[in-house]
Amino acid sequence: MAGTIDWLTARPIAHRGLHDAASGIIENTAGAVRAAIANNYGIEADLQISADGEAMVHHDAVLGRITDGEGPLDALTAAELKRIAFRGTDEPMMTLGDLCDLVGGRVTMLLELKSRFDGDPVLPARVAAVLAGYRGPVAPMSFDPVQLNVLRQKAPRLPRGIVAAKYRPHPYWDQMRPWLRYGMGSLLPALTARPQFVAYAVDNLPAFAATFARHILCLPLLTWVVRSESERERVARFADQIIFEGFRP
Repeated sequence: MAGTIDWLTARPIAHRGLHDAASGIIENTAGAVRAAIANNYGIEADLQISADGEAMVHHDAVLGRITDGEGPLDALTAAELKRIAFRGTDEPMMTLGDLCDLVGGRVTMLLELKSRFDGDPVLPARVAAVLAGYRGPVAPMSFDPVQLNVLRQKAPRLPRGIVAAKYRPHPYWDQMRPWLRYGMGSLLPALTARPQFVAYAVDNLPAFAATFARHILCLPLLTWVVRSESERERVARFADQIIFEGFRP
């Protein structure tokens, strides 16, 4: 599968699905996934690990922003998390297996593995196990090169990508060790994981590292998160495809 990933950049990718809270379509839910499929967009989704080692489709490490409940997501089992409601919808939180069943290979899936940057291999190992039985176009990615190395060991034929940005203070990025935090914009730490594509922050383009990865290393370059047609036009010459929200390209 690696080396034949033109599908990754064939269509714009809806960030957390094609969500629209004002219309009751919440990010990372089945409704957002169905909306993206209906419009022939790829789907970007986030994965967190549950207390019992299941890959759950959810962006935040804690509950409460878009769901009922509060506290760390990884303190609850998959069964417990599936009983927690997203506000404004009756759809349950999905496992990665649920997501795969829903998409069924119809559009590209781009899966961001969230990390605590502590070397824990459970989430990437679970992702590799679930995707072993999936036959559609799918590519995991992460800010954490350690997770990508686990994926490379567990599922060497599965395309994997690095997510990167030039550092600025951020609660998620501040969990990183300094070598990764301050080096991620250069992509140097990423190369230890042998990524096969790059997802680079739109606000940081153009960037030497992104240009080098795209034109010298010949890695497909996605950019996130594009939020308007004018922004899409600005970055069209710097990236191969966009991860978008808030408009329909």
